[in-house]
Amino acid sequence: MMQLKSKLPNIGTTIFSVMSALAKEHNAINLSQGFPDFECDPLLLQLAQKYMNSGFNQYAPMQGVLPLRETISQIIETCYQSKYNPETEITVTAGATQGIYTAIAAFINKGDEVIVFEPAYDCYIPAIELHGAKAVSIELTYPGFKIDWEKVKNKMNDNTKMIIINTPHNPSGTTLTKVDLIELEKLVAGKNIIVLSDEVYEHMAFDGEPHQSVALFPELKKQSIIVSSFGKTVHTTGWKIGYTVAPEYLMKEFRKVHQFLVFAVNHPFQMALAEFLSDKKNYLELKNFYQQKRDYFRKLVSNSKFKLEDCTGTYFQLLNYSAISNENDSDFAIRLTKEYKLASIPLSGFYTSKKDDKLLRFCFAKKNETLEKAAEIINRVK
Repeated sequence: MMQLKSKLPNIGTTIFSVMSALAKEHNAINLSQGFPDFECDPLLLQLAQKYMNSGFNQYAPMQGVLPLRETISQIIETCYQSKYNPETEITVTAGATQGIYTAIAAFINKGDEVIVFEPAYDCYIPAIELHGAKAVSIELTYPGFKIDWEKVKNKMNDNTKMIIINTPHNPSGTTLTKVDLIELEKLVAGKNIIVLSDEVYEHMAFDGEPHQSVALFPELKKQSIIVSSFGKTVHTTGWKIGYTVAPEYLMKEFRKVHQFLVFAVNHPFQMALAEFLSDKKNYLELKNFYQQKRDYFRKLVSNSKFKLEDCTGTYFQLLNYSAISNENDSDFAIRLTKEYKLASIPLSGFYTSKKDDKLLRFCFAKKNETLEKAAEIINRVK
């Protein structure tokens, strides 16, 4: 057998795959991985079929079809009163994860440092390490999952080339405030630091509070790349179509890598999305849809032994089980799956340090009947 040197020696199977496989093995309700168990709008499926039947079955343009890029530009202008040129500042990607990886690949070199806030979505740090850079992890302050900006300032140095933010935040279900973005804008002003802003849940900010996109901050926008996802917006995570937007000088470098990593993204689905999302209600009404899901799920489990954490965005709800058990969160999540037939995600899986605050993440992007069955189990756990 060949002797191989792993580029990711400390990385195993993702916690999402582990818990979903465990859910399947034990026939458990799966509130672990973040995907809906309901179908997307039938119109979107009809549009996809229409464009397949109309011959859009060969390679799409590398940067994405123009109608979709124009629709993305319109979405951003509608939501944030900010303009991006569809020709030079918008690229369609094979999901948000590819957009994040490509941004890191395009700008991060050996010896660079990238600031990452933990708990963090699990694709950030491996991509950083694959390119010979160092991930500088800063833990969000719990409870509340707030950023200590003074700590960020102290971690920054001449090697800092990127800061990754995520709002609304997976896995905590919290959101950054306008004050947070202003602090970030001050910290990176005049420095050769790119902000990579993961905004895949941008249309899921609740309670009347607007999503604080970097696109809202003109100076911050000049040195930022935004990544988003259609899968989250139109309930088609399996289509794996996302997009990135950035100033032209950044997007030019991004596309150099994108063309060799992916080149083109699913052609008929892009055309379908362009037409479907030209109707603004198909994204503007999403926050109300998911806030109703959030409120329903929270009401269903409000009398359980679990403590509800604040949820101001995304479709994830954290539950604290410290009043139930002293088990570590991985063991408790596994037992909940095996014995109670309900799968969740232990939050320690999102920390390099495996920090354990007795928190489990539950996805409420599910049919009401699924949430009701899950809540019945949650209310039985003592």
